Amino acid sequence: MEPLRIGILGTARIAGRAIVEPAKLTGARLVAVAARDTGRAETFAAEHGVERVHASYQQLLDDPEIEAVYNPLANGLHGPWNLRALAAGKHVLTEKPSTSNAAEALEVRDAVRTSGLVFMEAFHYAYHPVMRRLQELVAKGELGDLQQVEATMVMPPPPDADPRWSLPLAGGAVMDVGCYALHAQRMFGPYAGGAPTLVSARAGERKRMPGVDEWLNADLEFPNGATGVVRTSMAAEDVEFSLKVVGSRGEAFAPFYVLPQKDDRVIVTTKEDTWVEHLGTRTSYTYQLEAFAGAVRNGAPLLTDADDALATMELIDACYVAAGMAPRPVSAI
Repeated sequence: MEPLRIGILGTARIAGRAIVEPAKLTGARLVAVAARDTGRAETFAAEHGVERVHASYQQLLDDPEIEAVYNPLANGLHGPWNLRALAAGKHVLTEKPSTSNAAEALEVRDAVRTSGLVFMEAFHYAYHPVMRRLQELVAKGELGDLQQVEATMVMPPPPDADPRWSLPLAGGAVMDVGCYALHAQRMFGPYAGGAPTLVSARAGERKRMPGVDEWLNADLEFPNGATGVVRTSMAAEDVEFSLKVVGSRGEAFAPFYVLPQKDDRVIVTTKEDTWVEHLGTRTSYTYQLEAFAGAVRNGAPLLTDADDALATMELIDACYVAAGMAPRPVSAI
């Protein structure tokens, strides 16, 4: 395929892992980067081999050589700049969550449909063999009938000044890490009669940060009667990003499903035996960029398109409401 020509909005730390390294491995071109601080953009470009720097995000969107935009800005800036990128005729690979709330996600979904452009939300884990193997074990009946999906996403707290704690920037534990756990639940809908629905949710606010969730736990139910359990926190002592799938004849456990390049194990336990499968440490971000390029160049379908993003945001909003909190506000730019 012709190399994808990418522009990067901002110089977030995630960009190095999520787009720079995969671009080198897949042959994509990093045409330009823009940041609010041009000096930071120049440093980023020099360090990562980006071809040029633009003085503003809009200037980057106006660059005719750029065909696709990667958006790693703060959560609250995803939706507004995704909409602007689509309006500028650019394909979009956006960090998760792709918008601040479901109403904004609907606006983005409608813009994608009108434009005919490719839109991808960066739930990169979904493209890695670890997640695909977990789904395969359920789909082929190797674990029996699906009974429960348990997703845990907990981590130590970022500094108080971190944007992930900012309500105006759509911060909170669910928006930063919990969205993975909720999305993972939805990934098993095809094997449980349909998408899961929320049963209940409980949350706790961060001290001195009204409206910002420090932790949230949720219970879900699938149409076939299987249950879903979500535990998410940005105030834990240690990191745990795990996923367990329980069936009538056994279970499968991925200890680090969100970053399988760090731990690629799937541990399968049945009544007869226990074994460990290693699915490879090639990065989930590289699989993601390959899928994005395939959609842009060949029209290949995506697991995490704008319709999927809308469904995830609807579930996120439902969790906030059930826990007595408000969905995240839309940010101004």
